Amino acid sequence: MVNTIKLLVLLLLFVAIGDGARTKFPTTLETSTGIDGICKSMVETQGYICEEHKVTTKDGYILSMQRMPKGSASKKGVKPPVLLQHGLMMDATTWLLNSPAESLAFILADNGYDVWLVNTRGTSQSQGHTSLKPNDPAYWNWSWDELVAYDLPATFQYVYDQTGQKLHYVGHSLGTLMALGAFSQKEVLNMIRSAALLSPIAYLGQMPSPLARSAADVFIAEDLFWLGLKEFSLGGEATSKLVDDICKAPSINCTDLMAIFTGPNCCINTSKSYLDHEQPTATKNMIHLAQMIRGGSIAMYDYGSVDQNNKYYGQSTPPKYDMESIPNDLPLFLSYGGKDMLSDVKDVQNLVEKLKDHDPDKLVVQFKEDYAHADFVFGVNAKQVVYNPLMAFFRLH
Repeated sequence: MVNTIKLLVLLLLFVAIGDGARTKFPTTLETSTGIDGICKSMVETQGYICEEHKVTTKDGYILSMQRMPKGSASKKGVKPPVLLQHGLMMDATTWLLNSPAESLAFILADNGYDVWLVNTRGTSQSQGHTSLKPNDPAYWNWSWDELVAYDLPATFQYVYDQTGQKLHYVGHSLGTLMALGAFSQKEVLNMIRSAALLSPIAYLGQMPSPLARSAADVFIAEDLFWLGLKEFSLGGEATSKLVDDICKAPSINCTDLMAIFTGPNCCINTSKSYLDHEQPTATKNMIHLAQMIRGGSIAMYDYGSVDQNNKYYGQSTPPKYDMESIPNDLPLFLSYGGKDMLSDVKDVQNLVEKLKDHDPDKLVVQFKEDYAHADFVFGVNAKQVVYNPLMAFFRLH
């Protein structure tokens, strides 16, 4: 069992979207935002206007959002709203961690966009609920299905209601999975102008890491779930000890874990400790991702038996998210990297094949040979390589 649990930690690190290089893992959950919130601690300190907002999902989760309506020169946003959705085990600080000249949220604000940042349920900024507390196991009874069905529609509707405008969307990794799932279900389409998907994930069956595949194959996340671990956090005492044990193994070089799990990022600032910003998620969410690795398809959460699936879905197997049902006229910008070990090239090409009937004037696919997973949000040259083409795409739609 010990070896099994250790493999889980490796799987979780592997799919922890947006992690970065450091030599020591946190022993407690760390956040740079403290009690002040993201606006005060990370945006206003850079000279930008920022507003804190809250939105409640239909299933009772209270999400934190931040709005940047102006650029550094107090230039009023004259372009449409843009909603930025982070990946797994991260929060909205994803878009703010580099300098204003390198971070997408600041860049969009400086270019006149009305920028909205969102923090998904379970992150330190979004742990409110109308009836549950984070120490209640029921609070963590969700996977990315609920992010598709509740979080994404709630944040879209809130921005739409506040601005009176349709919005552009930018997602990274798990944020792309949420969007693709929602689009295939015909959610939020009446409120969106276009979507930019960085390191897009719809399929995980081609992940090249043997560690991740082994962890998924032996049903590791399920073991922990049934042992009672409903919340997963790299800052938790048990998981921190397991990570420390792994790092002591002579065959594991923890100074290079980012390259092992995300791929060899070419262009991040290695002096920054991105893992300081890791956030908790639900163990059930990790099970769902492991199911995708094992099955190679994109489907709803599998409850593990015909009876349970019939109870929740009215059928013996979980319903699939049909990527071919995404409207062909929805403007999509996909950007993926040749060195990415999370959003694998073959898996992205599988997604692109599903979109083969898409209106060619509404689909841009960008491939960056030297980019790995974290480069798309933390790359010091991402503005020139990805964000400028992304904004050019926005201007067309």
